[in-house]
Amino acid sequence: MSWFTKTFSSTIGRKIVMSITGLFLCSFLVIHLIGNLQLFKDDGGAAFNVYSHFMGHNPVIRVLEFVLLAGFVFHIWDAVALTRRNKAARTVGYAYSRPQDNSNWSSRNMGLLGTVILVFLIIHLYNFFLPTKTGGLDQVTVDGMLIDDLYTRVAASFKIWWYVALYVLSMIALAYHLIHGFQSAFQSLGINHKKYTPAIKTFGYVFSIVVCLGFAAMPLYFFLFK
Repeated sequence: MSWFTKTFSSTIGRKIVMSITGLFLCSFLVIHLIGNLQLFKDDGGAAFNVYSHFMGHNPVIRVLEFVLLAGFVFHIWDAVALTRRNKAARTVGYAYSRPQDNSNWSSRNMGLLGTVILVFLIIHLYNFFLPTKTGGLDQVTVDGMLIDDLYTRVAASFKIWWYVALYVLSMIALAYHLIHGFQSAFQSLGINHKKYTPAIKTFGYVFSIVVCLGFAAMPLYFFLFK
């Protein structure tokens, strides 16, 4: 297995792993957003609580949670490893450096954007995911079934101004992260063609904006209108 270890510990190998895990996490964002759109239903949170109960108790979803966790870990680990390797390879700075001439802001600040997203993710999991696993939520009856009332926790959290601000700021950071990362992932996987790359860039841009706007709309909706 030495060839496998050497391949995926190399710079190219790490970029491939980061690209695959990044695209996998993009698919998770879509699924997560579709489910969370239940928050907009005017039913007292019944649909969202049923969705949350299904996600928390379906055996297939439970297994996929570990796959998702592995995806996050590998993505973050490879990002840190690549950053450290790049810094180690450039011990002396350039005499003339104007990175803005050949790169956009998001590509130069992926580490900062990733850090903002990671901090938000930790707080988000602590606030919403952990209580569902530790019995920290009240329960409510929906269609004769007793389930966790996650909706009330969400509604209460989205009335806290600093949490809403953090959520929206994190979604802006995620949008910038995705705009650069989506196209870079295809490039790292060797999918780079003058005919298809512009379409990939356009799709990545639209995808990033729509998904992040969808997530940001949730706390704003509760804070401003509920």
